[in-house]
Amino acid sequence: MNSDDFIHYCYPKFEHEYWISYNQSLVDPDILHKDIMCHLDKARGTSLENIKSVLPIENIMITSDVNIINAKIHTGYVVIQLHELDVTCLLVQAESKQSRAISLPEVEFSVVGPKESFVESMSINLNLIRKRLPIAELTVKQFEIGSVSKTNIAVIFIEGIANQENVNTVLQRVKEIDFDQIIDSSYITQMISDNHLSLFPQLVDTERPDRCAAVLSEGKVVVLVNGSPHALISPTSLIEFFAAFEDYFLNPIIASSFRIIRLFAVGFSILITPIYVATLTFHYELIPKDLMGTLITSRREVPLPPILEAIFLELTIELLREAGARLPTKVGQTIGIVGGIVIGTASVEAGLTSNVLLIIVALAALASFTTPVYQMGNTIRLLRFPFLLFANFYGMLGVVICFCYMLAHLLRLTSLGRPFLEPIYPTRMQDLKDAFFRFPFSANPNRPIKLQTGNSLRFNPKKAKEKKDVDE
Repeated sequence: MNSDDFIHYCYPKFEHEYWISYNQSLVDPDILHKDIMCHLDKARGTSLENIKSVLPIENIMITSDVNIINAKIHTGYVVIQLHELDVTCLLVQAESKQSRAISLPEVEFSVVGPKESFVESMSINLNLIRKRLPIAELTVKQFEIGSVSKTNIAVIFIEGIANQENVNTVLQRVKEIDFDQIIDSSYITQMISDNHLSLFPQLVDTERPDRCAAVLSEGKVVVLVNGSPHALISPTSLIEFFAAFEDYFLNPIIASSFRIIRLFAVGFSILITPIYVATLTFHYELIPKDLMGTLITSRREVPLPPILEAIFLELTIELLREAGARLPTKVGQTIGIVGGIVIGTASVEAGLTSNVLLIIVALAALASFTTPVYQMGNTIRLLRFPFLLFANFYGMLGVVICFCYMLAHLLRLTSLGRPFLEPIYPTRMQDLKDAFFRFPFSANPNRPIKLQTGNSLRFNPKKAKEKKDVDE
C-alpha cells in the first residue's frame, strides 16, 4: 500500500520475529500495545495458532484470502505474519471506535419522556434499542452496502410480530442497492421508497430510540445505517407524520387536542395564501364588508397583483429560513429575527406588499413548523406554490382542482406496498383510534390492522380495566 498511514514493520521479540501491518488511523493504539504487542512473547512456538491462543481479544481469525485481508485492514484489524512474504496471516481486531456522546434529541425534542437520541455509531444505536426490548425475538440482519464506502446497514424487526412480507420487502430492496457510497440514512430512503419522485416521504426518519422500540413492538421494520444518527421506520402512513411521539406521554385528551391543532395548522399553512390570492383575484363577493375596507386600505399603494405579492413574500420567508439553517446557530437566529422584521417592515412601507398578506404568510410559515417530522415540513413548504398558481389561474376552483390532484396522488402512493392513506382509505375503524385522536391505551389492545402482524394482540383488555385495591 502506498498510503502514508499504513504501517508495516518487523517486530523482534526475543528469538522470534513478527511482521506487523495495520492502518494507523483506524487502529486503537492502546489495544495494539496493551492487548497485542505485550502478549506476543507469551506465544510458545512460531505458529499462528499459538499466537491466537494467547491474545485476549475475541475477534481473531487466520486466513490466506487476500480479499478478506484487504477488507479487514480497512476496518481496523492488525495483520500479524511470521515472515514478511507469508500468504497466511493472523487478523486481530483493534478498531478505534470514535463516537460522540449520547445527547438530547435536536429535531424531535420533547419536554416529557426519554432524552436519549441516536448517534453516528450503529453499535451504540443497537444498544439503545436492545436495552428497551430485551427479548430474544428482536432480530438484526446486517449488510454491507456501497462499493466504496462499505457502509454497514442493519434491518431490525421482532420475529413473530412483524409481517414477514414487509421484512422480506425491506431486505430485498436493501440488498439490491447498487451504489458506490452510502453516507446517511437519507440515501436509503431515496433508494427503497416506492415512489422516488413523490414530494411525500414514505419512510419516517427518527432520531429517537424510544420511538423505534415502540414501532418495533407494533410490528414495523427499522433500518439503521452506520454513520447516521437517524433511523428509518417502515411501512408508514400519512397520518403518522403528524403524530408526535410525545403524544403517548400525555393525557389522551390533551394529546388528541394537540394532534388536531397540528392537522389544522398543516391545512392552514398550505391553503391560506392560495385562498387569499383566489379571493382577491376572482371572488371579491366572499369578503365581508367590514374586512373589505381594511384590504383596500392595505393594498392601496401596492402595484403588484396578489399572485406576485404572495410569491415575493413566500420566497422571502424561504430565503430567511434557508439562511438561518445554514449559518451558525447564534448568527442564524439573529438573521431570522432581525431579517424578518426589517424586510417585512421595509416591504410594507415601500408598497411592495400589504400588511394583511404579510401577517398571513408569517402565520402560514409558523404553522408549517408544527409538523413533528422534518421531511414532511419540507413537503408542506413546497406544496403552497402549486396551490398558489392554480388559485391565480382558476380561483377557488383551482384550489379544489389542485387538492384533487394531490388527493389522487396520495391514493396511489404506497409505503412498502401498503396504502399510504391508511387507516383513512381503506378505512380501518380500529386503527382510527390512533389517527386523528389518540384513544387511551386500554382502548387499543390490538396492534394496527394495516400492518397485518403475526401476533395482533398486545394485552388483555379485560385485565387492563381491572381495578385493584391498595390493601388486599
